[in-house]
Amino acid sequence: MNENNRFKSFFVRGFIIIIAVIVLLFTGGALTLGAVSVINKVPPSDLLKGDIVVEEQPGGEKQADEEQAAEEHKTQEDELVEEDAGVGGLDEKRGSSELLLEEFDKAISEVVEGITPSVVNIRVTVKGEDIFGQVCEQEGIGSGVIYTEDGYIITNNHVAGDAEKLMVTLYDGSEYPAELVGADKNTDVAVIKIEADNLKNASFTSIDNAKVGGIVIAVGSPYGLQQTITSGVISAKGRDISISQETLYMVNMIQTDAAINRGNSGGPLVNSAGEVIGINTLILSPSGASAGIGFAIPSDTVVNIAEQIIKYGKARIPFIGIRMRGNKTDIIGVYIENTMEGFPAENAGIKSGDIITEFDGIEVKTSFELLAQILRHNVGDVVNMRIYRDGEYFNITLGLVESPATEKVD
Repeated sequence: MNENNRFKSFFVRGFIIIIAVIVLLFTGGALTLGAVSVINKVPPSDLLKGDIVVEEQPGGEKQADEEQAAEEHKTQEDELVEEDAGVGGLDEKRGSSELLLEEFDKAISEVVEGITPSVVNIRVTVKGEDIFGQVCEQEGIGSGVIYTEDGYIITNNHVAGDAEKLMVTLYDGSEYPAELVGADKNTDVAVIKIEADNLKNASFTSIDNAKVGGIVIAVGSPYGLQQTITSGVISAKGRDISISQETLYMVNMIQTDAAINRGNSGGPLVNSAGEVIGINTLILSPSGASAGIGFAIPSDTVVNIAEQIIKYGKARIPFIGIRMRGNKTDIIGVYIENTMEGFPAENAGIKSGDIITEFDGIEVKTSFELLAQILRHNVGDVVNMRIYRDGEYFNITLGLVESPATEKVD
């Protein structure tokens, strides 16, 4: 009986010990799983599923630190490379800007070298009166541009038109006496001639090819300082200026901020290609100084008038025989007040109240624009005009005759 009781007691103690061991093992495993989960920052369920494999390596923390340091070092290197690239980019841009300036400087110098041999200094002697009213000789200065290789030179009427004597100094310093071929006070264009050959004549181009803002260079002899260069831009085109009541309006003038002084008159205004687009003629300034606004006669007018002077010894201004007034209608164009008896406009059927909207294919909005287009033509040219009358447009054709103002000039 006692032996039986001892056996039961031993069996119960063994069972309790086994249960206690199992509980301890389970608890320890759970704690271990939790610790591993916290260290690796993964859910315990993922560890139990076997989706995450954690391998311990000797010096793992040190290796991680080294990898992080390497990554930071790489980032710093990348930043330095980017900074170097940025500096290089700035240097490249700076170099590009300097190259553009050098090319611009070279281009301007080439233009100057090309045009200056075609520009002359003109010394004039005119008759005037001294303070006592006595007739005496006075000297003046101006500029001119060689038009032909055989010695025709274009300048201003106010430079050479009333000259008693003319002396031309070429680019190389050689001097030649000159003769006045002819001059026109309405357009302020004159042509003189020297006896010389193989001169370097300038190249002319239409003002239609020039744009406002385009670079221009003025060449001349301001205050007698020969071969002076000033530069600027075309400030405006199509300016209309009245010089006196005895002459026509100077129309389609070029306005420029290139410095033009006394003595520049008659010299060329050239574009960036070295082509003459105008002849410098006047300055508008309260004091008459170079701080004023410079103007040049457009090349189209200059060439046409010069050709007439060379051919006929004078300018022959084309004429159609109309009187104009301000247009107060809604139709854009030149309003005809009346026509002159016996002249082309009347003969072609133009009437009072008609509006000229186009002249030889060019739209005209004002009387100044119409005059500018007429000055591009020659006496005898046949032109087409578009007319508005009583709600309808139609075309007429007429021939240009010489203006009475120049017809009387010997």
